[in-house]
Amino acid sequence: MPSFSAPDGTRLAYHLRGTGEPLAVLPGGPMRASAYLGDLGGLTADRQLALLDLRGTGNSAVPADPATYRCDRMVEDVEVWRAHMGLDHMDLLAHSAGAALALLYAARHPHRIRRLVLITPNPSPLGMRATPEDRLAAALPRADEPWFARAYPAFRAWLADGADFDDVFLPFFYRRWDDTARAHADAEPEQTNDEAGERYFAEGAFAPDATRTALAALTAPVLVYAGGADGGPRPGLARRTARAFPHAQVTVQPGAGHYPWLDDPRWFRDRVAAFLDTPADTTPPPAR
Repeated sequence: MPSFSAPDGTRLAYHLRGTGEPLAVLPGGPMRASAYLGDLGGLTADRQLALLDLRGTGNSAVPADPATYRCDRMVEDVEVWRAHMGLDHMDLLAHSAGAALALLYAARHPHRIRRLVLITPNPSPLGMRATPEDRLAAALPRADEPWFARAYPAFRAWLADGADFDDVFLPFFYRRWDDTARAHADAEPEQTNDEAGERYFAEGAFAPDATRTALAALTAPVLVYAGGADGGPRPGLARRTARAFPHAQVTVQPGAGHYPWLDDPRWFRDRVAAFLDTPADTTPPPAR
């Protein structure tokens, strides 16, 4: 398992899966080890996935300063990782909360991005985020599911008044609450650094106006990928996220939840692989 040293000396690990051109991958959670991403619906048939374990997660070391779990403090971890892998420009894919880190990285290092893929992204760096109303509206069509009667009140309480996260409403994050989804959800507690997750979106992490200005100059093509049944983001929020970029497209996977590669692996793989095969402008803007 390869590793490298972050700017503050924290040892960070990443995992290589598949063969072919590298695709750098940032996990969500926030602060969940990259293992939950699996092979991203079979993308390993087309690409070598390099999946980073963010500091304090998976096989990466715990930093001396827990304040470095804040999203913006990890941007240079990604830049050092890119250089360590020997990539002048990289294709970067990020999921959920990991997309917040990817947005900040693209804003700070636009000349290092060749293509950017944001899967069911959290667009907090742009001053936007899924609302409780978004999430409840996406949940209501599941009313015929046998688990809905127990899950919906707990979900509403979590969104409305800060009640504790309850595993009972995890089915809302998946298209089907089957054995695959249950196994994926059951692994989450052991894969997630809760302390780090609480610090990830800490006050001061984002400056939306500055980020929007920087991303408006990004020459790389961007894919914003949403699940049709996901509440965070709903397709409308994904489309608003795409407007932050000069060269962005939106794909909505019908009926998919927050982990679309689990819901329909082939549909997911085909769309993402097709985007990654599109020509990219390899003439970067000047380094800043």
